Amino acid sequence: MKTIFKAAALALAPMTAIALASAPAAAQSKSGIAVANLEQAVGTSVAYTTAQTQMRTTYKAQIDAFNARKTVIDADLKTRGEALQTAINGAGGKPTPALQTQYEQYQAQTQTYQQELQRLGQPIALANAYVEQQITAKLSDALKSAMTKAKVDLVLTPDATVSYQPTVDITAAVVTELNALVPSVGITPPAGWQPAQRGQQQAAPAASAAPTNPAQRPTTR
Repeated sequence: MKTIFKAAALALAPMTAIALASAPAAAQSKSGIAVANLEQAVGTSVAYTTAQTQMRTTYKAQIDAFNARKTVIDADLKTRGEALQTAINGAGGKPTPALQTQYEQYQAQTQTYQQELQRLGQPIALANAYVEQQITAKLSDALKSAMTKAKVDLVLTPDATVSYQPTVDITAAVVTELNALVPSVGITPPAGWQPAQRGQQQAAPAASAAPTNPAQRPTTR
């Protein structure tokens, strides 16, 4: 069950970052500089966590089908990968027509599986995108409100700082504002709905893309 939610999550575009600057000045500045992890704020909001729980029930059949099929696909690709690695070793790492054919078959099957898992995972990926979009629509308002209450003029992303004191982190305050603005969200997108400004994303790859040269393929576990 964790697999599909992680995959769906990986399919979504990253949230907009806030302006960057150095954190040490935050402790000294009276103008108000803070740090906030907006992705974390959305992910820990009541609306998001509740929606995830609801999705595990509403989309249980799709989640189970995805995970069951992925288990089969992973096993098949592992077997094919091991056979390909054995052939590569047997050829001394030198490309041969037979090896190239085997590699191309492996690559084609991998792509076919990726497309299959994408189709299976679409309902969950789309529902997750719908949930996130409803929450992030209020993220700017929540951030502004948190900034006003904390008397903050500038907000930075955590990864933009070298170091900062926990006291300048207003992520929890943003979560509080989000919970007030968006106490709950729907988990079923309207017919034909797509994430704003982007098409529906791939739910989950069946495996990492294979290298172009079969002789360079890493040893399969």
